[in-house]
Amino acid sequence: MTRFIEGSLRASACKVCIIVSRFNSLVTERLLEGALDGLSRSGVPSEKITVIRTPGSFEIPGVTARVAKSGAYDGVITLGAVVRGETPHFDYVSAEAVKGVAQVSLTAGIPVIMGILTTDTMEQALDRAGAKAGNKGFEAARNLIEMVNLYGELS
Repeated sequence: MTRFIEGSLRASACKVCIIVSRFNSLVTERLLEGALDGLSRSGVPSEKITVIRTPGSFEIPGVTARVAKSGAYDGVITLGAVVRGETPHFDYVSAEAVKGVAQVSLTAGIPVIMGILTTDTMEQALDRAGAKAGNKGFEAARNLIEMVNLYGELS
């Protein structure tokens, strides 16, 4: 008989850290609102949520690594928005932010969810922050809860 293991979307005892970039705050604040809503709907009390703000998305991986090492949280959500401009800056920041979060997630021992948007336009970013394409912050929160429960099942 095949055995299936998956995480649930309920987590009333989960301690969560959200790391969110202040840069492009028009987008990231909406992502944060979505993440907080997603956690609330999963039963995570607000007193079990810590929000840490970084200047930009490039700084998120370093903070995420420190938070993961602290042992104080069951999981981390990273939220940011890197929007393409007229220079190669977008390519460097988006690649390093995403690669950095991915590296931390492999060694953290807790779920680390990558919720950094990388878009060509501000309109695309806003669409993904609740306008037309749902709220990726909400999705990140739900993914985190599922992964925290899945990690628990695998322990």
